Amino acid sequence: MRVCCAIMSQQPTIGQPAPTFHATAIGGAYDEPTTVTLADFAGQNVVLYFYPKDDTPGCTKQACALRDGWLDLSSKAQVFGVSIDSVKSHQKFLKKHNLPFPLLSDEAHILVEKFGVWVEKSMYGKTYMGTERTTFVIGADGLIKAVFPKVKPEEHLAKLLEVL
Repeated sequence: MRVCCAIMSQQPTIGQPAPTFHATAIGGAYDEPTTVTLADFAGQNVVLYFYPKDDTPGCTKQACALRDGWLDLSSKAQVFGVSIDSVKSHQKFLKKHNLPFPLLSDEAHILVEKFGVWVEKSMYGKTYMGTERTTFVIGADGLIKAVFPKVKPEEHLAKLLEVL
């Protein structure tokens, strides 16, 4: 009998308050690893886009699309990529692809669990726990404004610009 040790939490939905958090940011305005909280951005739109892993094909495509649309996006929201990768991994990913926005390191899986994106996945008949590619747009009032579950990397930027 298989016993699962992870607690599956529900994703916040449109109109609900965004879960509070603190995490280590690197990149963008943060040259050194810096702890940020949701409260730091009160009164601003915040985008948290959760992705599975630095420097993998889909995640790179998604990050580079945001980089290429940065002029339009940066004036509308604070944008953070979130994965369970380390700060060191994020630094390499940021530098390799010249990403203009910060990434949040969630090695302890706190954010992925609070936002309900730490899920059971399967590949080649094997199941494992991993991050579901999902984006949350948090309004200036701290409420969830939009959720893009299982968003396709090539559609991500257009969806964001549409709701912002």
